[in-house]
Amino acid sequence: MDPKFQPDLSNTYNPVKCNPDCTCDAENDQCTYERQYAEMSSSSGILGEDLVSFGNMSELKPQRAVFGCENAETGDLFSQHADGIMGLGRGDLSIVDQLVDKGVINDSFSLCYGGMEVGGGAMVLGQISPPSDMVFSHSDPDRSPYYNIELRGLHVAGKKLDINPQVFDGKHGTILDSGTTYAYLPEAAFLPFIQAITSELHGLKQIHGPDPSYNDVCFSGAGSKIPELYKTFPSVDMEFENGEKYSLSPENYLFKHSKVPGAYCLGVFQNGKDPTTLLGGIVVRNTLVTYDREYSKVGFWKTNCSVLWERLNASTISPAPAPLGGEVAATDMSPAPLGGEFSDTGMAPVPLGGEVSHTGMPPAPLGTEVSAAGMPPASAPNGAPSHVISGDLQVGYIAFVISFSVKYLDLKPHVSELSRSIAKELGVNVSQVQLLNMTSAGNSSLITCSIYPEGSAKYFSNTTATHIISRLAEVQLPDRFGSYKLVNWKVQPPMKKSWRQQHYLVVFMAIIITLMLGLSAYGIWFVWKWRQEATIPYKPVGSDAAPIIEQELQPL
Repeated sequence: MDPKFQPDLSNTYNPVKCNPDCTCDAENDQCTYERQYAEMSSSSGILGEDLVSFGNMSELKPQRAVFGCENAETGDLFSQHADGIMGLGRGDLSIVDQLVDKGVINDSFSLCYGGMEVGGGAMVLGQISPPSDMVFSHSDPDRSPYYNIELRGLHVAGKKLDINPQVFDGKHGTILDSGTTYAYLPEAAFLPFIQAITSELHGLKQIHGPDPSYNDVCFSGAGSKIPELYKTFPSVDMEFENGEKYSLSPENYLFKHSKVPGAYCLGVFQNGKDPTTLLGGIVVRNTLVTYDREYSKVGFWKTNCSVLWERLNASTISPAPAPLGGEVAATDMSPAPLGGEFSDTGMAPVPLGGEVSHTGMPPAPLGTEVSAAGMPPASAPNGAPSHVISGDLQVGYIAFVISFSVKYLDLKPHVSELSRSIAKELGVNVSQVQLLNMTSAGNSSLITCSIYPEGSAKYFSNTTATHIISRLAEVQLPDRFGSYKLVNWKVQPPMKKSWRQQHYLVVFMAIIITLMLGLSAYGIWFVWKWRQEATIPYKPVGSDAAPIIEQELQPL
């Protein structure tokens, strides 16, 4: 636990005095606050003002801000690892609103969430230059105090579900809340969704969930390799009002079964009878989410949040971001982090109006797992792979070039190990990786590789191709290969074959049939001739012919 904040030790701390805009204490001296959440946790204390810093790696200077100095907490807020909760919703006391009002950041912030296995993450205060393939949805600030998006449809394994778009527009609409762990759909959307998912699963066994108190939908037999879940579980696409789609990988709707290895449960539940759609932190695992409040939109970009800073360029952020979990300290006192739970709605981390399902897992919000990875601040990428693949494009193979700092002669003996490492990082079989060319460039090397579909498949599904491409820039190879970088990549349609290549089987069969017919004809002719010779009658000498007069040999 971090040391408690002690206001008496800070010479810059000021309590917020009682005023008409706040709830006062019993002595009418200081402003108080109290927050209660639907999962029965609570936080209460007084409002104070002090200098707040944003971590050693942020260029944002400490700013005076009002925050809640907590005196008591109960429930999950007390038992979780994080020391508190940081409100990022719309409101005068939100840290984002306070910084915007001071003019030190633009009216925007971004959160990047860790994955199912890999933790880490980031928070960026201020506007970033969005990646070219970031998918946006309109967010209406007048619709509700929450961050809403305009969801209009769901696709499972490329097939659009038969759901009326108005289903996602009920009550508060579709809300994105990092403080909620799972996703909750109205009944009219949940039933088609779960039917579509289960119909796409083959070779898996449906089992009970980790907690018998809840009717979780779980499956065993999928294996323990998270990067390979896409081979077993279907992709899910969210379709927005502008026609754009954002693809979800299996880790965006599954959670690990806590008692059965290699088993997973659906992290999407019915939101009781509440018509609101609530998308929690599970939906945005390994996703950079930009809350662009200035332009009323929310953006989604699939990335590995544990290496986000390596993919982003610090020079494009204004101002510099604050790493998530960095120190938020008052001057002349011990560091007092605001905590690891980031709720961008200020809501309880549970479904709106629905039942709380713990599904055998701790109910602490997914946001509590996001921590600073000790990485320098950065912004949107300039050279990161743009991996949006058109729905009508058939990807026959994926070609890419990697530059190594190792000499060609030193690299050549380890080609097999390199193939295995690339296959492991991309989540494919070694047989799918082909090293096409190796060239020497002074003290460095260039290797051209291709990834081909598995088995006899002619092309990748767009989901599989997108998954592979998204991992290209994040490949981690053994130290023996030195430093390396992805030079370029491209997707290629299935290779066009010549007429002979396309019909080689027909040609081969025609040759075989011709040979067989020829041999059969020769065999028939041979048998016929043999029978003909066998039917010629034998005639004894002298039977018909005239007798031959024996002649005496004459001397020479």
